Amino acid sequence: MPYDLHHILEALRGESLTVEQGELPLNVTRALPAPEADAESIAWIKPGHPKATDMIVNTAAPLIVCDEATWNNLPEPKPAKVFVLVDEPKRIFSKVVNALLAKRPAPGIHPTASVHPKAVIGKSCHIGPFTYIGEAVIGDHTVIHGHAFIYDNVTVGDRCILHAGVVVGSDGFGYSRDENNNVEKFPHIGGVRIGHDVEIGANTCIDRGALGNTIIGNGAKIDNLVHVAHNVNIGENAFVIAHAMLGGSVTIGTAAWVAPSASILQQLKIGDGATVGVGAVVTKDVPPGQTWTGSPARPLTEFLAMQKKIKDLP
Repeated sequence: MPYDLHHILEALRGESLTVEQGELPLNVTRALPAPEADAESIAWIKPGHPKATDMIVNTAAPLIVCDEATWNNLPEPKPAKVFVLVDEPKRIFSKVVNALLAKRPAPGIHPTASVHPKAVIGKSCHIGPFTYIGEAVIGDHTVIHGHAFIYDNVTVGDRCILHAGVVVGSDGFGYSRDENNNVEKFPHIGGVRIGHDVEIGANTCIDRGALGNTIIGNGAKIDNLVHVAHNVNIGENAFVIAHAMLGGSVTIGTAAWVAPSASILQQLKIGDGATVGVGAVVTKDVPPGQTWTGSPARPLTEFLAMQKKIKDLP
């Protein structure tokens, strides 16, 4: 359906914003990048973009989300568009699109999915094709796409999204050898506890706890092809990006960021708000709020100083 300015502002209720030239009629049905937008599009402009003025003047989008500085830099007379002025255009644009324009899979269990008779499936969930759900608990409004495998003793919270090929609750890697190299598998009898509003990318694997549980906190976002080992604890609103490897019993703090292809060795702690750089190999705890990178990982200032010394070698 088309949306007018009233619908847009209703979706943004409670946000701090200013509307300029808001009397123009709107008929918004899609979201597109500014250069590709048409007369029914909403678009956003990154603060400080060097071509912001040209993009706004030339786009056909009638509704622009941008910051106040971008608006002030526009020549007079201002373009005949509706501008929503906010400090965080990307976030506000995303909020509008998610609320009004993004399509969610319809609730229901696909006929090819297999669900354990003792599984608990919350209301308005979507269970995709060829997905298996064991004796698990799935919260309300959660979407599990096709070919996912959810083992027993897994709890998934409300409003989560698990993409295709996700495996949750498989055994971790734990073995002991005797003097003759005979191998005994360490028991993995724990579970996985996933909070609310968590998103897990395609083909990511999350191991069950060995004795306790693997825990994914509320609001955490895990990208595609990530490995989360047994008894890992990922804090609320943390980001773990593609190809990262979290060793057993690693703790990722609240709002921490683990960049692509980073490896964190077992039992280490990444502090609240810390950042682990691309491809870093973490062998020590990372204090809260710090950025570490390199192999082995070290504080960013130390890493850059070393790179400079290497560059200056004859």
